[in-house]
Amino acid sequence: MSDAVSPALAEQARTIAPRIDRPIVLVGLMGVGKSTVGRRLARLLGRSFVDADEEIERAAARTVGEIFDEHGEAYFRAGERRVIARLMDERHGVIATGGGAFVDPQTRALILEQGIAVWLDCDVPTLVKRTARRDTRPLLRSGDPQTILAELKDRRAPAYAEAPVHIMTDDSPHEATLARILERLQEWL
Repeated sequence: MSDAVSPALAEQARTIAPRIDRPIVLVGLMGVGKSTVGRRLARLLGRSFVDADEEIERAAARTVGEIFDEHGEAYFRAGERRVIARLMDERHGVIATGGGAFVDPQTRALILEQGIAVWLDCDVPTLVKRTARRDTRPLLRSGDPQTILAELKDRRAPAYAEAPVHIMTDDSPHEATLARILERLQEWL
């Protein structure tokens, strides 16, 4: 798959990039495309990209699943908050967060204060299809993924809705999602 984008999208990114003065923080459920879209968005804007879950795993020398299994979700969320605070302080251009990060009130406040929160959203059947590709999702191991994702979406939507930028994703090319993000950022800025 090529990372090349249309000249119009590249020009739109060149126009908006100088106006972005803080990290763009991608939030939303697992499987919405935060890491995949985030890497492309960062490249398009000429900024750095970092995946918070990868940074957590590097800092802990364990996978997210192992941290959940050994210490539980509350412990993981506290460590996640510290890592995201560090990434915000380091002023990375685009940060992809774990699905539950923005639900934590302290983490959400930090992101809203110091970043530009972009909620990537999509329908549950698409999430089920995307998350089935990898068996690394601790929250999906305890039952039917369709039911779990639908419940997570319902429970987390009010927190995600606090993000000033909301983008629906689907199975269209990533360039279409990038165009929607840039358009909404332009409106928000």
